[in-house]
Amino acid sequence: MGKPTGFLEYNRELPEYRDPKNRINDYKELYLPFPEEKTKEQAARCMDCGVPFCHTGCPLGNIIPEFNDAVYNEDWEQATRILLSTNNFPEFTGRICPAPCESACVLGINKPPVAIEHIEKSIAEKAWELGLITPQVPEVRTGKKVAVVGSGPAGLAAAAQLNKAGHWVTVFERADRIGGLLRYGIPDFKLEKWTIDRKLAVMEAEGIVFKTNANVGINVSVERLMAEFDAIVLCGGATVPRDLNIPGRQLHGVHFAMDFLTQQNKRVAGDKIDNIKEISATGKNVLVIGGGDTGSDCVGTSNRHKAKSVSQIELLAKPPMHRTDKDPWPKWPMILRTSSSHQEGCDRDWSVLTKEFIGDGKGNLKAVRLVDIRWDMGSDGTPGFVEIEGSEKDLPCELALLAVGFVHGEMRNINDSLGLNLDERGNVKTQGYQTSLEKVFAAGDMRRGQSLVVWAIAEGREAARQVDEYLMGESFLESRDDSFFNVAYAK
Repeated sequence: MGKPTGFLEYNRELPEYRDPKNRINDYKELYLPFPEEKTKEQAARCMDCGVPFCHTGCPLGNIIPEFNDAVYNEDWEQATRILLSTNNFPEFTGRICPAPCESACVLGINKPPVAIEHIEKSIAEKAWELGLITPQVPEVRTGKKVAVVGSGPAGLAAAAQLNKAGHWVTVFERADRIGGLLRYGIPDFKLEKWTIDRKLAVMEAEGIVFKTNANVGINVSVERLMAEFDAIVLCGGATVPRDLNIPGRQLHGVHFAMDFLTQQNKRVAGDKIDNIKEISATGKNVLVIGGGDTGSDCVGTSNRHKAKSVSQIELLAKPPMHRTDKDPWPKWPMILRTSSSHQEGCDRDWSVLTKEFIGDGKGNLKAVRLVDIRWDMGSDGTPGFVEIEGSEKDLPCELALLAVGFVHGEMRNINDSLGLNLDERGNVKTQGYQTSLEKVFAAGDMRRGQSLVVWAIAEGREAARQVDEYLMGESFLESRDDSFFNVAYAK
């Protein structure tokens, strides 16, 4: 490695956040500038560990020790080449990935792990700064046409790889802007949208065609796609939210989290919002139901709306502060995580059941009835909970945001025509990435259910390789499972 003793000399260090009192007044990214020399030191912490478990922790199989070495040696061109060989969008994952690679870092066994996510973002931004990201137009076109349905991370990754293979790719997006979850699900304070737009400009210059307001199965005929394209890749997100069907659910003021987040992203973009359907946290007591990342994003957005108060509850028990025997290294640890949004102001509670939404008699939400629960292991070995007697309370609340996960992708309009086989969760059933129809493939949330952005990119890449093999009989696109490629990335 660049500095074999680096892990002994340097401690883990990351860019500092902007002052919460200031950052809640805008939707700009959270971080203060970080000196390049400091990033080199963080790269130097990567050990010559023999077996780099970070490879297996990363769904994309990023070749992490090698790009760390290149960063330490200030060879940004080499670092960029290594990183882009496995990841089409490091400028996204370097900002919003929870970094499972870091939980698998060997140094993390007894020290804070290498700051891989920050280094990845630094490589991506340095590549743009140095002009290393330019359109790579295929020298030869195959004449094959592929339709990609959905422009989230899975769809964009599939499109990029298929175009690289020389196929003509058209991406269909039902919204009025390209980006899917990246565009409408991630708040700007975590991912400013200029990062998407600059990448889309490169992809368009490479020959990829993007069609917005194109809702396949509604205003774009599925039959037309089947007739005009040699292959179709379904990459829609898991956009059907899990509901909370309890008394008072119909009250004005109870909304799905993603409706709230999408509206705010549109405001930041300058898009017009229907005043009748507008969801605002300003001056309200906000309750976020669900303890995951989407819930955290609702907390940060509510703080920027200047909510009167923000609370977040979770049905599950409070996670431990550190790993336990149930999730030893190098597994992803189920530990307590405090996000930047929580640091801006939020009351959090765990093991809380939502019993009822209470109205003011005029159809508006005024409170939520909650009760504490205790989790127990049943006689059959499955966990269950019981309500704690006397713990019931009514929490003042004018805006309740449901962030309790997603069920599956919206398949009805498409599947009415295709008749694909679905699994018990409503996701598209595949062999590899090929559906029950030979020329139709699926990737990302549409295939595996709600998951991480990094998994969506990995799925899109792997699906593209399988589509390429289907169309051409073989494929030279990189594969996550191609061990030779992981060794010979720089050749």
